[in-house]
Amino acid sequence: MERNPDTELAGEDEAAEHVGLIGRQASRGLRWSLLGNMVLRGGSFLMGLVLVRLIDPDDFGIYAIALAATQFVMTIKDIGIIAATVQWRGKLEDMAPTATVLSFISAVLLYLLFYAGAPMFAELAGSADATPVVRILTAVILVEAVTAVRAAALLRRFEQDKLTKAILSGFVVNAAVAITLAMNGAGAYSFAWGQLSASVVTGIIIFFSAAVPFKLGYDRAIASQLLRFGLPSAAGTGLEAVLLNVGFIIVGAVHGVEANGYYLLAFNVSSWVPGLIGTAIRYVSIPSFSRLAENDSESLSLGVQRSVPLLVAAILPISVVMVALAHPLIAFLYEPEWDQAAGVLRFLGVLMIVRMVTSFAFDILTGQGAAKATMWMNLGTGIALVPAVYVGTHLDGIRGAAIGHLAAATLVGLPLAAWALHRAGVRLGPIFPALVRPLLGGAVSCGATVFVAYLVDHGPLVELIVAGGAGILTYVLIVVPGAVLKDLGGKVGDLIPGRSR
Repeated sequence: MERNPDTELAGEDEAAEHVGLIGRQASRGLRWSLLGNMVLRGGSFLMGLVLVRLIDPDDFGIYAIALAATQFVMTIKDIGIIAATVQWRGKLEDMAPTATVLSFISAVLLYLLFYAGAPMFAELAGSADATPVVRILTAVILVEAVTAVRAAALLRRFEQDKLTKAILSGFVVNAAVAITLAMNGAGAYSFAWGQLSASVVTGIIIFFSAAVPFKLGYDRAIASQLLRFGLPSAAGTGLEAVLLNVGFIIVGAVHGVEANGYYLLAFNVSSWVPGLIGTAIRYVSIPSFSRLAENDSESLSLGVQRSVPLLVAAILPISVVMVALAHPLIAFLYEPEWDQAAGVLRFLGVLMIVRMVTSFAFDILTGQGAAKATMWMNLGTGIALVPAVYVGTHLDGIRGAAIGHLAAATLVGLPLAAWALHRAGVRLGPIFPALVRPLLGGAVSCGATVFVAYLVDHGPLVELIVAGGAGILTYVLIVVPGAVLKDLGGKVGDLIPGRSR
C-alpha cells in the first residue's frame, strides 16, 4: 500500500492536538501537585530539622526499618486497584463497588501478614526494637484501603487540588503529633503515630471530596479485568519499593541502626526532588499517558519525547549542587555529628536522576496498560541491586551501599526501562539528541561548582550560595537557549524604572 503524505501529516497534527489537550489538563493538575508538594516537603524538611534535634541516630535507624516495611506494603496494599482505576476504560461507577471490596480485602490480609511477621522482619534488619514501630506504621494501609478507589477517581479526573488539600491537612496533624511525642521522649514512635494520624485525617477528607458513592459489590468479570491489570502493576510497584528500601535493610543488618540512621538521612536528602517533583508528576503522568494511549501510539510517543528531556533538564542542576556540595549542605542543615551522611549523598545525588527517569518510564508503561512490563523491569533491576548493595556495604560501609545502588540502577535499571518502552511501541530515538545539551551542561557546571567551592572557604552557607550559584548559572548559560535568555532579559529590563521601551 502506498503511503499518503497528506494522511500522515493529518495524523501527526491530530496526535499533536490531542497531546496538547491532555497537556493542558495535566498542567493544571501538576500545578496543584507541585504546590502541595512544595508546602509538604518544605514542612517535612522543617519538621525533620526539629526532630533530628530531639531524637538520636539509633531512633532514626529504627524508623528506617519500619519505613522500609511500610513503603513496601503501601505500594501493594490495593493489589494495583488505584492504577487500574486510573486507566479504566469504562464507567467508574460500574467498577467502584468491586474495586473497593478487592482493595479492602487485600489490605486486611496484608496487614495481618506483616503484623505476624514484624518480629522476623525487624530481626532480619538488625533491630528487634523496630517490631512495634513496624506494626503501628504499617496500619496506615487499613485506612487507605477504604479510600483507594476515591483517590484514584480524583487522579483520573485531574482533580489534584482536592487530593493536595487532603494530604496537606494530614501533614499538619502529622507534624503536631510527631513533634509533641518526640518532645516527650517517644523516639521512633513519634514518626509512626504521626503518620498514622495523618493517614486517618487525609483518608476522611478524600472519602468525602471524591464524590464517589460508597457501595460494596462484586462482579466477577470486572474483578477479573481489574486483577489482570492490577496484580502485575502491584508487583511492579512493590518491586519499586524494594529497590528504594533494600539499602536500609542491608545496612541495618550489616552495620546496625546507627549506620542506618546516617544512610537514611542521606537518602532523605537525595529524595527531596523525587519527593517534590517526582510525586507531583506521578499524580498526573499516569492519567495523562493513559489518555494519550487511548488515542493512538503516535500521541503517546510524542508525549514521551517532549516530556523526558524536560524532566532531565529540570533536575540536573539540583543533582549537581547536591553532589558537588554534599559536605557543606549536610553541615549547614544538620549538626556536625551527621557529616558521615555527606559521603553517601555524593552518590545518592546521582542516583536521584536515574530514579526519576526509571520511575517516569514506570508511569508511562502503567498509563499505557503495560503492567507486566513494569514488573519485569523492576524484577530485573532488583536481581542486580540486592547483591550490588550487599557487596558494596561489606566493602565500603554505607558509602559502598550507595555506590552499589547507583551501579545497579544505572547499568541495569536504565537499559531495562528503555527496552520495556521500546517493546511497548514508544519511539525513543528523538529523545537522545535532546539530552546532549543538558548532560553537557551538567558536567561543566559540576566542574565549575567544585572549582569555586575550592576557592571559597568562609563556611558552609557561603559555599552553598557562591559555589552553588556559580554552578547553576553555568548550567543555565549552557542549557537554556540564547533566545529564551534574551527574551527573559528584555522582560526583566522592562521592569527597571526609567528604562526606555
